[in-house]
Amino acid sequence: MLIAQGLACLRGDRLLFKNVDFELNAGGLMYVLGENGSGKSSLLRMICGLLMPEDGTVFWDNKKIKENAENYLSNLTYIGHLNGLKDDLTALENLYMSARSAGNEVTEDKALAALTAIGIGRCANLPARVLSQGQKRRVTLAKLWLTDGKLWILDEPFAALDVASVGVLAKRLGEHLSNGGMAILTTHQDVAINAQSTQTLRLSS
Repeated sequence: MLIAQGLACLRGDRLLFKNVDFELNAGGLMYVLGENGSGKSSLLRMICGLLMPEDGTVFWDNKKIKENAENYLSNLTYIGHLNGLKDDLTALENLYMSARSAGNEVTEDKALAALTAIGIGRCANLPARVLSQGQKRRVTLAKLWLTDGKLWILDEPFAALDVASVGVLAKRLGEHLSNGGMAILTTHQDVAINAQSTQTLRLSS
């Protein structure tokens, strides 16, 4: 179970949000909505432990994530709105190195299968610098075929994807949730995702 209690985020003199509470259980999907600048990305980073809240606490299995860091991080997969690819590495090299650095034991064959699953296998040996934004996004999202993490936190995962790729990713999310996983995501697109339970958190200061 993931629980947030009383989260608040301050940027300079501006309070982006306060009193944010939620609970997310196995099979649950949560959409984080709000206007641009409302703090959606900041909230996701806060849940990941990458940003300290002005107030409030995040719990994983009823323990503060700082006190339960090893267990929490081993179950966490975070994909931000930036792809974080190295331009001089191939799509395959980027995915393989990213997965290994996250502690996922993968082979190059498994990494290639993940790229193929999201429709980018043909670009596996191309350097990232020559890929389109949509292709780069798919390389990054291919991590979701290589992780055993229970909690996926995704910042605008459908951005820059074509219709076919949106469908493939939505199906993968549904599989993850049906297997007892959890997901939190931001999106400006209306995408149907099968989940045991769905909730919406709208941010406002």
